[in-house]
Amino acid sequence: MKRLIVYIVSFIALTQSALALEYRQSKNTTDQFEVVEIFNLKQLRLFLKNPENDQYYRSFDNLQHQLKACEQLNFAMNGGMFHPGFSPVGLYIEQGKVIQALNAEKGWGNFFLQPNGVLAWNEKHAVILATEQYKAQAFNADYATQSGPMLVINGKINPLFLANSDSNKIRNGVGIKNNKLYFVISKNRVNFYKFAEFFQKNLKVEQALYLDGSISSLYLAKNNRNDRKFYMGPIIGLVSHVNCAVE
Repeated sequence: MKRLIVYIVSFIALTQSALALEYRQSKNTTDQFEVVEIFNLKQLRLFLKNPENDQYYRSFDNLQHQLKACEQLNFAMNGGMFHPGFSPVGLYIEQGKVIQALNAEKGWGNFFLQPNGVLAWNEKHAVILATEQYKAQAFNADYATQSGPMLVINGKINPLFLANSDSNKIRNGVGIKNNKLYFVISKNRVNFYKFAEFFQKNLKVEQALYLDGSISSLYLAKNNRNDRKFYMGPIIGLVSHVNCAVE
């Protein structure tokens, strides 16, 4: 009888994982992208430090080691820009607690290209908003990360981007449509304009936010992918935990 229960629970876990995300590869002219569409916001989290030793996770492997035995990491991606010591440059909220305040300062680098923005969510809703818009709202965020620049704003590509720019990097970002989040990483080096254009034309999102470049990393359990080339600050992860309720 116990074995049957385990089988049933395992089936439920796999089914919920399948419904929580969808993975696909897509092409825009000569460029290729990998897309992970997130359906279940209840399973989506942000990770920064291991609560047991107060050390930054920095890698998907370290994050996995900290999860409960009944939890399964299905998807993860670097989740926003960070200082050399791995602390977030901008707003960072984890489990409803503000770890780093909203950064409305001006400065140098991609984070400060205007407008920058915020990805935030709770169990029911997600938003991607320019920083000033987010500041003006009273969104009840369980999780939030600030990065920049915004790639797509109200359906339009950020006007700062140049179509013929020769600044090409592996890049990753996130867009939103109908309360679903689309996490994207390029397979080849692209400039800001081409990356934003993919969100606008192929995914048809209204808002999209740049997460980072060069260090862009993806973890996807179903494809046995676990990028280990670079250390990261904030990490976004989709964790199934159906079995935890049974134990």
